[in-house]
Amino acid sequence: MPSKPIRALLLSGALVLWSGLVAPRVPARWLLPVHAAGGAGLVALVNAPLGLGPPALRRGLRLGVVAATVVSAGIAGATALPRVRAAMAERELPEPAAGWLLLRIPVGTVWSEEAAFRAALGTLAAEAFGPRWGRLLQATAFGLSHVADARGAGEPVVGTVLVTGAAGWAFGWLHARSGSLLAPMLAHLATNEAGAVAAIAIQLRRRGRPPSAGAAPCPGRRFRRR
Repeated sequence: MPSKPIRALLLSGALVLWSGLVAPRVPARWLLPVHAAGGAGLVALVNAPLGLGPPALRRGLRLGVVAATVVSAGIAGATALPRVRAAMAERELPEPAAGWLLLRIPVGTVWSEEAAFRAALGTLAAEAFGPRWGRLLQATAFGLSHVADARGAGEPVVGTVLVTGAAGWAFGWLHARSGSLLAPMLAHLATNEAGAVAAIAIQLRRRGRPPSAGAAPCPGRRFRRR
């Protein structure tokens, strides 16, 4: 069996390749179950602790609620910026919205990514390289796994990788600090759900206004498929 450092590097590379080369070719109707099952399978393969029982669960809940509150407030405040509102208004949102908010984000994105990157890769990388460098490895892999999403949405690749990599580092810190996957899951959920709800609200508000004379429709940008 390969050593732990080799296994950690192989897993990080596999996650990046999956997100960049394989997932975009999977039919949309299969993405959610494949991602959800894949995350669970990696957790079982690595035998990664999830910390979903007491006392870790209580620590994860407390820290996760605080992080989620801060994230939600930050996103709500950002919608006051005209550039942010304009970008949200131009996005092409997945339909139906209820399925996106209640299933695709919590299960297809939050659970699958937290299980794969923070639980499985994070545990293996920390055992191989130590907490600091292990967290850096999983954060780097998390950032690089969003390259295809950035290209598909027409967003800056470097900026997307840096932002999502920083988020991956923060989620990894929450996981390590609390000992529970619940903490980064709540923060990740708040990040995606708050952004989605804000975009939906802005678009609904703009649809209720009469169009400006001579205004041309803006080309939409897609949210990432996951």
